[in-house]
Amino acid sequence: HDNVCRFLAEMGPLLVVSVDYRLAPEAKAPRQVADALAALEWAAANAAAHGGDPARLIVGGDSAGGNLAALAALAARGSGPKLAGQLLVYPVTDYPADAHASYAENAEFGLTREGMEWFWAHWLADGAGPDETTAPLRAGDLSGLPPAYVVTSSHDVLRDEGKAYAGRLAEAGVLDALDHVEGTIHGFFSMGGLAPVATETLKRAAGWAANVKAVA
Repeated sequence: HDNVCRFLAEMGPLLVVSVDYRLAPEAKAPRQVADALAALEWAAANAAAHGGDPARLIVGGDSAGGNLAALAALAARGSGPKLAGQLLVYPVTDYPADAHASYAENAEFGLTREGMEWFWAHWLADGAGPDETTAPLRAGDLSGLPPAYVVTSSHDVLRDEGKAYAGRLAEAGVLDALDHVEGTIHGFFSMGGLAPVATETLKRAAGWAANVKAVA
């Protein structure tokens, strides 16, 4: 993801903090969300020292990172750092389910339902099922979240759950934009400089991020 971070930093221009987190199966949920919150708290406390504006703090990520970004925004809503926005790129928002037709429609484009079930099985604690602490689409209340920019890909098994989460955010009055990109597959956001559609999507996302409103 170094290339994505560099593109966003240059195109914004933005101060980008690239975050690592503990991985499954050695580290089960919710340790990754705790790591994301720790990174947010560090960024809020140290952004100014690096030329950033702590009043315009954005959390973002793609795929599993989009899941953690969404969960971090939910967790920070009550007592965490105040966020000015959330950038969610084809985020994982739900456990694979028949309700999401994109799992059947897009199974030939790399990421599969079986693969996603395998990831979830390694991430969830033994005996645990998906809930609002791991699947943001299952959260009961999305009001009060920071403005969101959601990117979805047409030929991606995660397409429908990303769109569904964007719809929930819109109902809560906190969706700035759903950027649905036709003719793309999961992972295309990392192809900036190689695929024009990826470069243009990165530019739109960076432009949105560079213009979020500061929070009090």
